Order: sequence, then structure tokens, then C-alpha cells
Amino acid sequence: MALMFLQTSTELSLQRPPKCQQWGMHGEDGAERSSHPLKHPSLWSGSVKTVPSDAAAVSSRRSPLIRGDLTQLEIVVEKPPAKSQAEVAPAVPVGTPKPLRSASLAFVEVYSTLSLALPMALTGLLLYCRSMVSMLFLGRLGDLALAGGSLAIGFANITGYSVLSGLAMGMEPICGQAVGARRHHLVGLALHRTVLLLLAASVPIALLWYYIRPLLLFVGQQPALAAAASSYLHACLPDLIFLSFLHPLRIYLRTQSITLPLTLCAALAVVFHLPINYLLISVLHLGIRGVALASVWFNFNVVLFLIVYICFSGIHRSTGGLSFSSECFKEWRSLLHLAVPSCISVCLEWWWYEIMIILCGLLLNPEATVASMGILIQTTSLIYIFPSSLSFGVSTRVSNELGANRPDRAQRAAAVGLSCSFVLGLIASGFAFSVRHVWARMFTGDPAILELTASALPILGMCEFGNCPQTTGCGVLRGTARPKLGANINLGSFYVVGMPVAVGLAFWTLLDFKGLWLGLLSAQATCVVLMLVIIQRTDWDSQAKRAQQLTGAAIDGADKEALPRTINATEGDEVDTLVVGVKIEY
Repeated sequence: MALMFLQTSTELSLQRPPKCQQWGMHGEDGAERSSHPLKHPSLWSGSVKTVPSDAAAVSSRRSPLIRGDLTQLEIVVEKPPAKSQAEVAPAVPVGTPKPLRSASLAFVEVYSTLSLALPMALTGLLLYCRSMVSMLFLGRLGDLALAGGSLAIGFANITGYSVLSGLAMGMEPICGQAVGARRHHLVGLALHRTVLLLLAASVPIALLWYYIRPLLLFVGQQPALAAAASSYLHACLPDLIFLSFLHPLRIYLRTQSITLPLTLCAALAVVFHLPINYLLISVLHLGIRGVALASVWFNFNVVLFLIVYICFSGIHRSTGGLSFSSECFKEWRSLLHLAVPSCISVCLEWWWYEIMIILCGLLLNPEATVASMGILIQTTSLIYIFPSSLSFGVSTRVSNELGANRPDRAQRAAAVGLSCSFVLGLIASGFAFSVRHVWARMFTGDPAILELTASALPILGMCEFGNCPQTTGCGVLRGTARPKLGANINLGSFYVVGMPVAVGLAFWTLLDFKGLWLGLLSAQATCVVLMLVIIQRTDWDSQAKRAQQLTGAAIDGADKEALPRTINATEGDEVDTLVVGVKIEY
């Protein structure tokens, strides 16, 4: 059957027979019929006439559903006279499914969110194992290599990795809402633009890393330590290129609810990571450069595996994910408008922990406090995997539903995600409290470090109780394309409230090390309260409209597959008119 598209517009005038009741119809025998009359043309009578070409052009502009040469039909439906209650037959639908209760809908949403979050959590654990393997090999190289590598990793986190990760977050609401609106070509464009953005941002970062040695010497670091850190960062320069592809690819898949392949690719890369470290360090004797090159190789493997998966799975066909075009060099405003605040928000949170380590060096017992802070940051990094994964799942669910113009479902996804985050916070808090006397023994046997860590772990647990909903709230804000709010909340909470409290309690009272963590607790408490207030006051209908504007899918109604879709209705005439987009098949 050939499919033909007419270049002119056609007006079809249909009259509804008197036995049809509204849009839902049942036969005289009580059997349920189609929910829309156009699926039963025998029930309608009318005529078809051609509209002049100029009128067709005007009509085409009225309907955003019309693309290319798709025929625009203007269907004029004449409403019958109003009937009395006695004339209307009490037709009872047969086999109509009962609507789900709110509790059932909540459980469905929990399943949808966790099906996204759990594979991401497993991926995070695999990446954490990668970091532990790298630190293990650094430790085997000696104290100087461990100190130099740790310094280089901290510097790379502050100046490079946090920036690239934050900038990549800008594409998340665009892709998520575009998937919901079924404008899949926007997903591919966002991927291409974000890759180009990260590659451009990598140039100044690479220059900074290349000249790191004189910079470290200028701030007073020991020459041997500066040389080790410089060697590590020079070997990590290719990592900027691979991360410029890896971050966007992960978001590209995650916003399409494709998470299990991410886990499998990370697992496969971890399998290769241990022998690669052994080859570069123990066989080729590359030292600290070998550890850095192994990490770079790991990210390269993940990127390679993801591209292979995308090619063979065929998901790039609908999005154009692997085919660059000149269009990706245009219309950058929406991406930059989201990427820059997202970057600021991520950097503000990452930098806080690096500042905490610097402040530890100014306390009464700097060696013990810095070591204890390192253990606690590793602990909170491990715990953070789970709320961050939940945040990714909630962000995807919220953005998909807003893109599909379903604000009620987006609100439900946010509420369910936040409820899960409080449960997760309780678990994290209980874990930190229960292991306070044994956790540090896995890292050291120094009594001073053990005592400091045990005293701070309960405070860390309370911080995590606030951090879980706060992180999930950030996911909600990303899903609604409001990263500026997240950046402002992080700035006010961590640096206006938390930092003064931490400095005051640590240096001007007897709390010392615990004072820093109490400052973090005050920052987390402020952050979660502000986040919950913002989300509670969210106008979800307004956010759905913003999503349609962001994706260019300003379409009335929620279900894009339901045809015919009502686009416009004019009133004031003798008859009501409904304008729909129709494909004519011959």
C-alpha cells in the first residue's frame, strides 16, 4: 500500500449521527466501541473539499503536528442539539479498567525510579572500585608517590573533573524532556553540542595541568612532591578528551532510561583495569605515570564499549547520536543557559571538601586530622553513590514526564523520589553510626586517627541524612531545568552558612576537628530545607509548559500517540471546529 502525502489542505465536514454519545460510544447491544469517532467512519457523514493553497499554509502554521508534506485536514464537527436526560440511554461501559489508586501509582513510580537508580548505583560502585585499585597501586609505589598522586587527584578534581561533570549536566534536562516529548533528534543534537562544549573547556584545563609544577612551587610545595604531582597530571591530559565524550554519553543513555548497558560497560572496564595497572606499573615500571595512564585507559575503554553498544543496538538511528551535522554548531543558548549554572552548582559542592582538607592542616594535630578527613571523605564518597544514583533516576523520570506534558506524573515522581531519599538517609545515618568504632581500622591503626574518626562518624551520619534528600532535590531541579536555583542554594548553604559555622567552631571553640563537620551539618540542614521549600512551591503545570518551550514541542495534551489530537478549537461560530493533523493513506 503506497503512502501518499497531499500538498494541499482539505476541509472535511462531518456530521455526528444522533446515536453517538460524546466521544465514548457504545452500540445498541451495549458493546463498547472505539473511544474516537474517526476510527469508525461509518458512523459519520460529511463531505471533503479542497482548501486553497494559501489557506492550507495558514492552517499548517496553526498545527505544530504538521511536518513536511503531511496533509492538513480541517475537520468541522457539527454538534447535535443538546438532549434531555430522558433521551440519553444509560450506556454502561463494558470491561472498562478501574483507575489505579494513589498508593498503586506510587508503587509503580517507585519501581520505575529504582529500575533506573539501581543500575546506576552498581555503576558507581564499580567506579569506586576503580579508584580504590588506583590508590592501592599508588601506595605500593611509596609515600612520595601516594602523596603526589593524592595531591594531583585533588587538584584535578577542583580544576578539571568537577568542571566537565558540571557542564555535562546542562544537557540532562534537554535530553530528558526531549525524550518525553518524543523529539528524539534533539537528544542527538544535545549530545553533539555538549561534547563540543566539553572539548572546548578542556583546552584551558589542559594548559593549567601542563604548567602545574611551577604553580605548585609558587605556593610553597616541596619540589619532589610538585614533580610527582606534575608527572601524574601530564599523563592524565588525554583523560580530558575521553571524559568529554564519556559524560555526555552516559547522560545520553540515562535520559532514555538505558542504564544497564552503562553498568555492563563499566564492569567490563573494571575487569581490564587490574591487569592494565599491573602491566604499566609492575612490568613496564612506569611508576606514578603508569597509575595515571591506567585510569585514562579505563575511561577510554568505557567510551569505546559504549560507542560499540550504541552502534550495534541501533538506538542512534532515532536520535542521530553518532552523526554530526552543522546544526550542532547553532542554537547553543539553551545549553549554555543550563550548563553554566549546573557547573557552578557541582563545583561549589566538590570544592567544599577540598577546602575542608586545607582547613584540617591548620588544626592542632594536622597530620592526624588530615588523615582522618581523608578516611571520612572516602566514606562519604562511598555513601554518596546511592543518593546520587537516586537523583539521576528522579531527574530522568521528572524530565521525561514534563517533556510528555504530564505535570501530575512529574510531581508524583518528585514526591516518590524524595520519600525514597529520606529512607535512604536513615539507612546511611544508621550505617555511619554503627561502624564508628571499626571503620577506621580498615585504613590505619593510629590511635589518634581512630579516635578522631570515631568521634566524627556520627556527625557524618547526620550529614548524610540531610544529604540524601538534598541530592535527590537537586535531581528534581535538574529535571525541571532549574539549575540556577540549585547553584544559589549550594552557594548560600555551604559558603554563607556552613563555612562561617565550620571555621568558628573549629578555631574559636574547643570542638576542633568536630567543628568542621558540624559546619558541614549546618550547611546540609540549610540546603535540604531550602530545597524542599522550593520543590513544594513548584508550579508543575508551569514547568510542563516550560518543558514544551525548551523542546519546541508546544503541543496541547499529553499523549502524542493518541490520534487524532485536538490542536485548536474555535468558538463563536454556528458550529464548533476541531483542527487535527491527519495522514491519508492510499
